[in-house]
Amino acid sequence: MTKSYAHRKTVIITIIVIIGIIFMARLFFLQVIDNRYKLSAENNVLRKITIYPARGLIKDRNGELLVYNEASYDLFVTPNQVIDIDTAELCKLLKIDNNTFLELLYKAKSYSNVKPSIFLEQISKEDFGYLEERLYKFPGFFVQSRTLRKYPRPIAAHILGYIGEVTQNEVSNNPYYNSGDYIGKNGIEKFYETELRGEKGIKYKLVDVFNREKGTYLEGRFDTMSNTGKDLQISIDAELQAYGELLMNGKKGSIVAIEPSTGEILSMVSSPAYDPNLLIGRIRSSNFKNLSSDSLEPLFNRAIMAQYPPGSTFKLLNTLIGLNDGVLNSDTRYACQGVHSSPIVCSHNHYSPLDLNHAIEQSCNPYFYKVFKSIIEQKKYATIQQAYENWRSQMSEFGIGQKLSSDIIGQKNGNLPDFSYFDKYYGKNGWKVITIRSLSIGQGEIELTPLQLANEAALIANRGYYLPPHFVTSIDGNPNAAFNEPIRNKIPREHYETVIEGMALVYAGESGSARWYRIDSLQMCGKTGTSENPFGENHAVFIAFAPRDNPKIAISVVVENSGFGATWAAPIASLMIEKYLNGTVKHTATEEKMLTTVLIKNKR
Repeated sequence: MTKSYAHRKTVIITIIVIIGIIFMARLFFLQVIDNRYKLSAENNVLRKITIYPARGLIKDRNGELLVYNEASYDLFVTPNQVIDIDTAELCKLLKIDNNTFLELLYKAKSYSNVKPSIFLEQISKEDFGYLEERLYKFPGFFVQSRTLRKYPRPIAAHILGYIGEVTQNEVSNNPYYNSGDYIGKNGIEKFYETELRGEKGIKYKLVDVFNREKGTYLEGRFDTMSNTGKDLQISIDAELQAYGELLMNGKKGSIVAIEPSTGEILSMVSSPAYDPNLLIGRIRSSNFKNLSSDSLEPLFNRAIMAQYPPGSTFKLLNTLIGLNDGVLNSDTRYACQGVHSSPIVCSHNHYSPLDLNHAIEQSCNPYFYKVFKSIIEQKKYATIQQAYENWRSQMSEFGIGQKLSSDIIGQKNGNLPDFSYFDKYYGKNGWKVITIRSLSIGQGEIELTPLQLANEAALIANRGYYLPPHFVTSIDGNPNAAFNEPIRNKIPREHYETVIEGMALVYAGESGSARWYRIDSLQMCGKTGTSENPFGENHAVFIAFAPRDNPKIAISVVVENSGFGATWAAPIASLMIEKYLNGTVKHTATEEKMLTTVLIKNKR
């Protein structure tokens, strides 16, 4: 029995010894022979480098390059490795002063004393050339390459957007990003961030104690490749966009042009605009501050964020509802006493009574008040609230009072109040048609964005449907089918034809408000508007499309604080249409006036 226990004891001891030998052998191998773990623990000889992919390119509808990439470099620092360096020489190379150097180093230490972080970003390739030769003198510092966005033409800044450094919140919400990464902040850059950014790669480099790279780690076994972002083709016509920005120079307002058959946006101008090259590189912060403090708000995208009473352009939609409800037809006539009319005054004297088409041509306010009154006072409605909600429901089908499904970031809804607003303001039984009569002529509580105005023109041009206005037509050569579903309403096509007949008279009629800008070879349809502004001069508004049949362009123009729609908005819209469809402009005198007239002064 004693021998049996002795035997077991020997076996157990032998097993323990063998296990000990195995552990000791493994530790010897890891610590002496295999240096991978040693390198991982010593940041000064193993460096993990992120390979940032180039963002995808952006081209216009004709293949013209709008956004490309240019090499730049970020200087990283690991604070606990910064020992005995010549700070004066480094500051000279980086073109910064000593105080800035200390501030940047303190910021890096605040992030981590042992982990690398960005010290100075977006160093140009010219400056990097001088720095690269002397970088070995500055232990703790190393450079990673990345790309900067560049814009060959100073146009379309509000459309393209810009990129900037990620916030801590963005890092926390998306594991793809690390501190110091860049992300789309606005416009197309933001909406299509996932497609444009690509995928980062990683390389492991060996460096010596002098901060010099000695080669790859384990022959690149753990390296990964980066994948370039996807290229986008957008619907903008660069020539038309540039022309629109020239026409709006010196003016506050916007232009939105849409191809009705596709919903593709041909041009979107917000004025004042800015050069997108101002928001790249190390000058971005100071330029952004200057743009943000500018009293004219050049960063504000008026095309999608400004909300205006649509003025007389809204009469077209009231007409369609009146025709659909059967309270109006093309032969309906109403009398007008011109400037002595009541309860709504007409803007001018004209012959009376007018039929529908000539009421559109003359933009007669009393006529369209009576149309609105006939819609709301139909006997089938028990209450005004019920009548109003039926009218509001039909308005909603035009895309009014709501954001349009699109790849356009930052849209405002406009305003189309429900009946509870009037109940609250006037009391449940305290309002009638005469109370809300301003809605008949696009004033009062109703507000639209210029994008919604252009979409109204596209809807009428298509005789009852629109496709969501959008920018991106293809991603890496593959068609973008996200916005190809038409949105229709219940109003018959023949009612649209009736409205279009009146819009054609705006250009072709003897009293048409845009008759001075007609083009003999082109049938154009339009509607002027004047948007009342309680804070100053009224805003000029105009919507149009052309040609009348098989339309290729629908457009809205708003020129703030400029008076009547026919004075400024109509000629700008007409020039844009002529430029896009014909390639050249015959109305050279009108063009010269629009290009040279300044209606605002820039005051900071």
